[in-house]
Amino acid sequence: MSPRADSSSSTDVLVAGAGPTGLVLALALAKLGVRARVVDKAATTGTTSRALAVQARTLELYDQLGLADEVVARGLRVPGVNFWLDGERQVRVELGPIGEGKTPYPYALIFPQDEHEALLVERLRAAGGTVERPVELVHLEPSGDGVLAHLRGADGAVEECRASYVAGCDGARSRVRESIRTGFPGGTYEHLFYVADIEARGRVVDGELHVMLDRAGFLGVFPLAGGSRARLVGTIEDAAVRGGREARWEDVDLGAVERAGIQVARVNWFSTYRVHHRVADHFQRGPVFLLGDAAHIHSPVGGQGMNTGIGDAMNLAWKLAAVLGGRAKADVLGTYEPERIAFARRLVRTTDRVFQSVSSGGVVAGVVRKRVLPRVFAAISRTEQGRRFLFRTVSQTAIQYRTSAWSEGHAAGVHGGDRLPWLTDNYAALRSLDWQIHAYGARSAELADRFASRRIPVHSFAALAGGDAAVLLVRPDGYVAAAFPPAGALAGLARYLDTHAIVGR
Repeated sequence: MSPRADSSSSTDVLVAGAGPTGLVLALALAKLGVRARVVDKAATTGTTSRALAVQARTLELYDQLGLADEVVARGLRVPGVNFWLDGERQVRVELGPIGEGKTPYPYALIFPQDEHEALLVERLRAAGGTVERPVELVHLEPSGDGVLAHLRGADGAVEECRASYVAGCDGARSRVRESIRTGFPGGTYEHLFYVADIEARGRVVDGELHVMLDRAGFLGVFPLAGGSRARLVGTIEDAAVRGGREARWEDVDLGAVERAGIQVARVNWFSTYRVHHRVADHFQRGPVFLLGDAAHIHSPVGGQGMNTGIGDAMNLAWKLAAVLGGRAKADVLGTYEPERIAFARRLVRTTDRVFQSVSSGGVVAGVVRKRVLPRVFAAISRTEQGRRFLFRTVSQTAIQYRTSAWSEGHAAGVHGGDRLPWLTDNYAALRSLDWQIHAYGARSAELADRFASRRIPVHSFAALAGGDAAVLLVRPDGYVAAAFPPAGALAGLARYLDTHAIVGR
């Protein structure tokens, strides 16, 4: 279909897809002064959701956007995770203490995706943005230094939109990914999974997270706000669904639910889905980027999917803004793929192994599920070191970019590419969403004078753990770009900033 003669537009960044990933990208860009156009082919925001968990690292990033307090207030803190085997509790891990001292958010938070999206849309609107619905991205093609996008509106007419950059946040069946012709290797798990929002009572409807392992496979019980509400995630045998019809609650083998002691009073909504594990071959082709489910999909183990997409968005937003604003060399955009694809691949491998072990059929898998996993998890959770390892892994606070081309140096145990260590008073400065220098136990006056012309503020804090001093150059997303001992900091910072042509906003 040809575009209408008068239907053309332009934007700095075209964001295709208005799930959490696309909305966070658009909101961050708006706060950084970048024009972004957000389109989504769905007529409305979602009214049901599978994603529930908001991890600590996401809340840290949300604090930079002014979102964290409201998300925490609307969400439900989960005080503990319980693992059951054949109706008997094997271990309980208390979540709060294991993250204390490492993050301002030492807990897991439940905040359903539909409510989450509604809040993001509200905040985007307040920042002057909007989501155009239903608008479908039909095709992309190169256009000068940017991209020409063909967009189909509700009336079927096709519009041309010229964008300097395109962000594909359009899900597992991404049209953006198809347009840049990159592979999406991986596979699909054998089981059909269900998710059900229920009202119920029973011993595991107690505001905590429960994972039940038994002969029926596994059942996850996630608490929801309201006391008697919970979200169930489990499997349905394909044989239970005959004649090609869609699965219903009545097709669920309720044995696992009953053994969990759950008495279901009402099913508010029910849905089924297939679980895939895939990572795109490339997250970037020239001015086109893939984020969220368009770039990587994996099992729901650990509640990582939505959080990983939000991490993609925050990683890319400041880089696009810096290049569009002439505040950094354009090669910073080349760091997006290697920084995020490495984590995505590792995440898929890890969640795939865990998910296969708890959901696969067969004698061997049954032994692993019923004998090996409970013992391994119990052993890890008995020690403080083991519990902290679990928290760092699930909370995404352990993500680092040490091998990035824009990461450099180390001092006081901190490496370029590390997430900025939290010291109770140093994260407030990150709300500027801009480059900054942190002097820990080091004199800062000379640093402030030297880099004032670059509009890069200097903040002073007490020495890091162990009393060691360090000077850190911190990226807009709260990761350390470069770390120097105080003696060489002035020269090291000047060289780094000159090399990458960095100036503040």
